[in-house]
Amino acid sequence: MKRLTVLIAALLAIGIQARADEGMWMVNAITKALEANMKAKGLQLSAGEIFNADAPGTSLTDAIVALDFACSGSIISDKGLVITNHHCAYSDVHALSTSEHNYLEDGFWAMHSSDEIYIPGKSIFFLKKVIDVTDEVEELIASEQAAGRVAGSRRVSYLMEKRYATKDLEASLSSMWAGSRYYMALYEVYTDIRLVAAPPVSISAFGGDIDNWEWPQHKCDFAMYRIYAGPDGRPAKHSEANIPLSPIRKLQICQKGYQDGDFAMVLGFPGRTDRYSTSYKVDFLSGLSLPISNEIRGKEMEIVNKWMNADPAIRLKYSDFFFSLSNVQENNDGEVQCIKRFRVADEKREREAELQAWIEADPQRAEKWGTTLSAIDSYYKRTNDYEKSLICFRETLVKGSKYALASKRLKNNGRSNKVSRAQLSKLVADIYAEMDMRVENDLFAYSVQKYYESVDSSFWGAYQKELYSKFEGDASAIADYLVNESWMTKEKEVVEFLTESGDKSIEYYLNCPMISFLSDVSVSDFNDRLIAIVGEERLLEHERAFTHSMYQMNLAKGIPQYPNANSTMRLTYGTVGGYEPNDGVWLKSTTYTKGILQKYDPSSYDFNLKPDWKALLELGSYVGPVNFLTDCDITGGNSGSPVLNAKGELIGLAFDGNKESLASDVSCTDGYNQCVCVDIRYVLWTLKYYAHMDRIIAEINE
Repeated sequence: MKRLTVLIAALLAIGIQARADEGMWMVNAITKALEANMKAKGLQLSAGEIFNADAPGTSLTDAIVALDFACSGSIISDKGLVITNHHCAYSDVHALSTSEHNYLEDGFWAMHSSDEIYIPGKSIFFLKKVIDVTDEVEELIASEQAAGRVAGSRRVSYLMEKRYATKDLEASLSSMWAGSRYYMALYEVYTDIRLVAAPPVSISAFGGDIDNWEWPQHKCDFAMYRIYAGPDGRPAKHSEANIPLSPIRKLQICQKGYQDGDFAMVLGFPGRTDRYSTSYKVDFLSGLSLPISNEIRGKEMEIVNKWMNADPAIRLKYSDFFFSLSNVQENNDGEVQCIKRFRVADEKREREAELQAWIEADPQRAEKWGTTLSAIDSYYKRTNDYEKSLICFRETLVKGSKYALASKRLKNNGRSNKVSRAQLSKLVADIYAEMDMRVENDLFAYSVQKYYESVDSSFWGAYQKELYSKFEGDASAIADYLVNESWMTKEKEVVEFLTESGDKSIEYYLNCPMISFLSDVSVSDFNDRLIAIVGEERLLEHERAFTHSMYQMNLAKGIPQYPNANSTMRLTYGTVGGYEPNDGVWLKSTTYTKGILQKYDPSSYDFNLKPDWKALLELGSYVGPVNFLTDCDITGGNSGSPVLNAKGELIGLAFDGNKESLASDVSCTDGYNQCVCVDIRYVLWTLKYYAHMDRIIAEINE
């Protein structure tokens, strides 16, 4: 606790410096200096009104929720109504959709409470308390090591969470600054979650992948769930006897809107950033890792998109997969471009030079951290060629097709005495239910070609080398052979296997050429090669040491700092406004429905409009903004986060960043990073006039 006090004192002494709007700040550590800076921007609340677990009454964070820590959301009614992004609900809507009831294309609207659909496996988390447990964790690690036990992060988390969890609250330990500090978060968890509303993708994702990460955008990206509790109001398993949750706090909705320069704040659960990464890691990402994976995933997107455009049934089956693939690929491709454009590695090298000088100024620091940066540099140089082959292997033979996933499950479980034929079939039944073999055959053929082209032959397995020799290096012929000779690609044999209607043995199925090819090399083989290159040296240990040293330098110099995002609740703030992406180009802060009609293209899937929606837009009855920009600092996991005004009222939902912000995982570029939001008034107008969900509008207004 003493060290935290020192940190707070340092912050109070210097105030928040330039670029302080950058940052995903821990809600449990809002200092007076940070609070003062937010108030200077226009905030009309105190820090205690945002988060205060120990004071009587409620705070804003009592209305903020995590959806399986993949997205964020907020409570907007007294009956447990949760609003988030449509793309956060996409997988649930996709899972519910059939050719008869395609909720992705047509939308889902629960016109009555009985129409709300339970989503198995979904959980919603309310943060109840955060405790600084740094001293406890350090004592635990010391005692475990003294007892001769390995005090790894998993064991430490298990022991600490067991210590703090209660009958009513789940505990989650988080490491900040690579173990410089530790916090225990306590959550109330609800598991009876039901879908209430989700517009068609032509409304929620208008512009599709083409407009993703772009500005201007015109998406009505929202969906609604409802939390159900037991009759006593507490978390309970799904039951028809359950009732809508009566929350302790809901967000008030602002109908007055906003203007450029107005204060804006985002509360949510950002998933992951790596802003303490070194210049060496940034060079690795932009120069090797991401370009390889981006190229492969881009080609996979072409293959899948071709089939989706050719067959609506394939679009329904693969839309969720394509959505996930394209989102990651476009994000990573933009990250490479932004790292180069904004010279992120150079920025980090300047910071590392400052760090090295600080380290060398003190003998104790020099002994502890003096060689950290040079060790990281050496590690990346020695493993460069290895990493290239590993990345290609993972992207092709591990993740390149659903055959790869099915093969892995069969290989890992097939010869176990504990797994029956029936269990073996069930292990892959869900995979085949999501497959179209025409698509998978094309994906597999590309994976085989790319694998042989890009993975050094010294990594190939014996069977892979045998086939390469047999077909004289013709990867296309190898793929054709494996497809033609494998039962996994033949519908009749697959049905026999899944229904256990055939008389073939387990051994027959396991001796499949495709399984032999896909399992000829494993990740463990690559791990063995890595050990041969670097021995027992671990990059993670060097990077942890770097983060520790950077944390201590910032602390010593009184530089405000926030830890990397790690799915804990954070606050970020800024203002509404446009920005200048390039010299002489100014982009306004808001878009309107006229932009939707201007982009409308009936020949394009992404820019097509349903006739009733188009007619409604043409009436011009909605005159407010559709989407708007703030300069709040967000990342993945913030999707669905409420965007709040100076009074803490809901003005919109965060759903995207701009393409100039795509290096934000490793660096926040001042003046360029933007948060793209959907206006809450546009959401409510869509609910009322398009979906005619008067019951939900009335509920929100109660």
